[in-house]
Amino acid sequence: MAPNDSAETIGEATGTVVGRRKAARYIVPVAVAGVAAATIGLVPALANSGDPDLPKISAQELIEKIAASDEEQLSGTFKISTDLGLPLDGLAGSFLPGADGEGKDGAAAPQDKLMELTSGTHTLRVAVDGPEKQRLSILGKASEYSVVHNKGEVWAYDSTSDEVYHAEAPEGAGAGKEAPRASKGVPATPKDFAEQALAAVGDTTSVTVDGTAQVAGRDAYQLVIKPKQEGSTVGSIRIAVDAENGVPLKFTLAAASGGKAVVDAGFTKVDFAKPAASSFDFTPPKGAKVTEADELETGKDEHGKAQKALPEQFSGQIPGLEGLEGSEGVNVIGKGWTSIAAIEIPGGKGLPTSGSGDVPAEAQGFLDALGDKVTGKFGSGTVFKTRLVNALLTDDGKVYVGAVTKDALVRAADGAK
Repeated sequence: MAPNDSAETIGEATGTVVGRRKAARYIVPVAVAGVAAATIGLVPALANSGDPDLPKISAQELIEKIAASDEEQLSGTFKISTDLGLPLDGLAGSFLPGADGEGKDGAAAPQDKLMELTSGTHTLRVAVDGPEKQRLSILGKASEYSVVHNKGEVWAYDSTSDEVYHAEAPEGAGAGKEAPRASKGVPATPKDFAEQALAAVGDTTSVTVDGTAQVAGRDAYQLVIKPKQEGSTVGSIRIAVDAENGVPLKFTLAAASGGKAVVDAGFTKVDFAKPAASSFDFTPPKGAKVTEADELETGKDEHGKAQKALPEQFSGQIPGLEGLEGSEGVNVIGKGWTSIAAIEIPGGKGLPTSGSGDVPAEAQGFLDALGDKVTGKFGSGTVFKTRLVNALLTDDGKVYVGAVTKDALVRAADGAK
């Protein structure tokens, strides 16, 4: 079928689809990994074979269809492939507290395991029965990692380490239709990705309907989102939307530089019937190590307050960083797809240098290979790059980060002087 003729641009009205989160404190290069993880929800998905003949629909109508989707029961299998062009596993191993196996989180902590989705290809299984029952499993060759939310409790189990994580469900979970994510800031399902992308839609964005597709045996419309602004590293986002119920089935984000999709997440099987009640049952296996969430403190900050293993992500998406205004230590430069977050690092220190003893020699070599030295009116610094998110760390301890080009970061730093 020929693409639908609906190339209108959608305005700010749809920006309320997803709420924005406030910022906490950040360190670099941990911030690079965190932002990259949070931003993988901006990828266009390739459709499966078959172009069903469906009634024409405008982009505005399709967005409204997504927002009005009220499916509370589903089960299925989907794959997610992520290619940020950055060896995040190595980065996490060097800089994330507890990622080296010496922290207190344990192998089953969701914030550790779900970070694995930021690189490589993974197969996941999901089941949802209303706002109080969800299950998400990452399937390995001979292993499985599952997070189960059943009413007031959250359980996570890693079959490889035979470790269990247990927590009370977040306050407010079950109050609405949305299932709480197992790890804040790390999207997993096609719907998670779609919500992040739609939250960025505004007057800096072109939104069109570009034909139809079949995904997991379901007829779907294809919604295409593109930045209007120059300087963004995002090329386009493609969302396959179920023609019947408005549920996002597939999501792909392409980089402006071209090549393989940065993120491609989509269902291979999906069923909107009520899942079996047993899908949400969990009892720790006999002999498994059980860790309670309130035991997972990794130290205290300068005020004596307990810190968790991962810093809070500052936003669900790069476009729309304006929502960070007023957050401690954060200033947002520009708007829309070329928004840049300027972050003050406590203490005003730049990247550790060789021989300083602040980082292991192996990690220092990794940083030197990853970063590009740059200079400007702001002074000098290092740009850390992925295919999607770039970050400039100046030698005087400031960070400029966004889904923008290296030149855009340098201009922002120069303009801030």
